[in-house]
Amino acid sequence: MNQALSPSRNEVMLFLEKEVETTGLNYLNPVETNWQPSDLLPVSNSDSFFEDIKTLQGQASNMDYDLLAVLVGDTITEEALPTYETWLSGLKGVRENPFGGWMQWIRKWTAEENRHGDILNRYLYLCGRINMKQFEASTQYLIADGFALDTNNDPYRTFMYTSFQELATNISHRRVATLSKKSGNTILSKICGMVAADEARHATAYKTFIGRIFELDTNEMMLAFEDMMRKKIVMPAQALREIGENVNTFANFSDAAQRLGVYTSVDYVNIMKELIDEWKIDSLTNLQENGEKARDYVMKLPDRLTKIAERMVIPERELKFSWING
Repeated sequence: MNQALSPSRNEVMLFLEKEVETTGLNYLNPVETNWQPSDLLPVSNSDSFFEDIKTLQGQASNMDYDLLAVLVGDTITEEALPTYETWLSGLKGVRENPFGGWMQWIRKWTAEENRHGDILNRYLYLCGRINMKQFEASTQYLIADGFALDTNNDPYRTFMYTSFQELATNISHRRVATLSKKSGNTILSKICGMVAADEARHATAYKTFIGRIFELDTNEMMLAFEDMMRKKIVMPAQALREIGENVNTFANFSDAAQRLGVYTSVDYVNIMKELIDEWKIDSLTNLQENGEKARDYVMKLPDRLTKIAERMVIPERELKFSWING
């Protein structure tokens, strides 16, 4: 039987739905007080609009090529939000009640995440360094192509994935913010810092959801954790591509992120360690024999992956991205 369809999983998800109706709100900001893209970018009806644009473009002119490429890739990833909402809202144990806690969470999470693509897209448009048609085409490709994460329509595996992924996006946006500030780009630094803060809150929410599942269905959650670690957590932009380009755009994007230290294989291992600590995997009780074996695999995996990461050679940049002018 597909584990995502098992009575026990449905029972756990429906039980937690009532909690999520209240606790989920703790990880979201009220719309009335939340930041909006217009708070952080030049406003077109302002008397200072054109001067503000000059300032923005002047700061962007000093951005490193790899950093600009990573920013574009991160933006495209954020802009593929329709795929993520569709994926989450179709989960068994989540979709049954359109106005229940889980669907409320997904809609409100989506609403906060939607601001990320909006603000980064507008920034790229205004900065003057981006071929917007190429960028927009890559965004359309990614949404149209979709992605396969091997979560098997299982909420346990899916929320384990989102816990990992939100931590990864927090790291990436936070480091782009730091590197931007070093180059004198205070506008972009503030934008990415705000986005990173949202991702950190969302990561805490998903980690909390999984923590509760571990309490209620320990063995099955442990097996789901192990399964996702064996498959590896693939990034949402794994299918990233450009118009007419017979190259692996995602690999080139990943190489740029590694060269800059924005997101590396070591970060992947560190996130794994953080989740192991967060969910207290080493001290779980009520595990069956297969759960004990799963825990043993997960506990040993960070050391194995660290050795692999230490041997990795990051390629020098050879190819250019069609997204970037000049």
